[in-house]
Amino acid sequence: MHKDAQGNALSGADNEVASLFDQAVEAFNIYRGDPVGLADQAIAIAPGFAMAHILKAHLFGLATEPEATKEARAILGTVKSLRLTEREASHAAALDLLLGGEWTAAATALDRHNIDHPHDIVALQAGHLMDFYRANARNLRDRIARVLPKWSDAVPGHSIVLGMHAFGLEETGDYARAEEAGRRALDLQPLDSWAHHAVAHVMEMQGRAEDGIGWMIAREPHWTGDDNFFRVHNWWHRALCHLDLGQADQVLALYDGPIRQDRSMVALDMVDASALLWRLNLTGHDVGDRWQELATAWDSHADGRSYPFNDWHAVMAYLGAGRAGDAERILAGFREGGGAAEVDAWGRKTALPLVEGFAAFWQGDYETAAVRLHGARQIANTFGGSHAQRDIIDWTLTEATLRGGLTGMAEALACERLALKPHSPVNRSFLGRARANANPGQKAA
Repeated sequence: MHKDAQGNALSGADNEVASLFDQAVEAFNIYRGDPVGLADQAIAIAPGFAMAHILKAHLFGLATEPEATKEARAILGTVKSLRLTEREASHAAALDLLLGGEWTAAATALDRHNIDHPHDIVALQAGHLMDFYRANARNLRDRIARVLPKWSDAVPGHSIVLGMHAFGLEETGDYARAEEAGRRALDLQPLDSWAHHAVAHVMEMQGRAEDGIGWMIAREPHWTGDDNFFRVHNWWHRALCHLDLGQADQVLALYDGPIRQDRSMVALDMVDASALLWRLNLTGHDVGDRWQELATAWDSHADGRSYPFNDWHAVMAYLGAGRAGDAERILAGFREGGGAAEVDAWGRKTALPLVEGFAAFWQGDYETAAVRLHGARQIANTFGGSHAQRDIIDWTLTEATLRGGLTGMAEALACERLALKPHSPVNRSFLGRARANANPGQKAA
């Protein structure tokens, strides 16, 4: 039986399609090129090649978009009609759970899978992304740590595994080791967008805005190609650095340029766009009619069911565009959602107060916003992205306390933020405004 580059058996493959599969996996690993197109080429030659179908199902299932999820279910139906090895059947079982909205169960299934198949890089990366989408910082690190001793530079893809470990280390606050691992991964594979973005996250979390801009500029040729799936997200990281330095004009130039000029319909790109416009609004900058274009783009994705993290960002755009009815439609979906899947619980228990808080903030009801967001900010290890992405919750909460006259709470939150990023101009501004707003008794204290 033919094997992939990491030595895993490939049922239904010959030399030609095994080579196409390896190319597809490498494209997936570095988020560059066309892994779906390469998998399709392999399937056209060998329709019974199970791992090509499985790779496609993972790619569509992890897109967090309603239509992509439907496509993944259809692909999984094809997979189940094939004769599968134990490894392939294990992939199919995990995909079944994922596409049923059971993200934690799917991620756990792939944990067990990789204990038996430590060199299955497709399962490692798919599981790592499931950990990311459900915000499980510990498993972002430990999923990779459990298998890392089995890898070396002699195994193709070792750099990719190091890059994933770098991100897990960053999300668990081990910033020095994270940066070291990310830089090591990039020494081995300069095109690894995930490793590059792991180092960018380190600089964001440490408040190293100038370093972050330098990092992005110096490595720009490696991550800005048109075939790079992660280019918009990396531009977003650079924009955050400029925003922290108060350089709003540069942020808007990046938004109108590489972040939004192509009007991307990819959910990840639209999440970044919503989050950036919301941050600009928090800092008092008029973003004009940019909300309207983005809100229209969200219409094909925001269903209140598939992935609440995306729906929350769609609501930001709907609020900004003056489409309160669509924001309420998403809220109604969360309130009425009676499904038993984990993704339904995310909507009811976590996304609902989060979106209510953002809606209250936009409507000027700052006390309600503060109440909702003070609890909703504890979504870490529940669902939704990275610490850097979720920071918009704390930023909005702090701004709500300032605008709502909750000066004691505002000062406390500003001190909390400064303890993590003491050199951030934004955080220093929060503390200055809170103390300026304090009444005489508070100032004396």
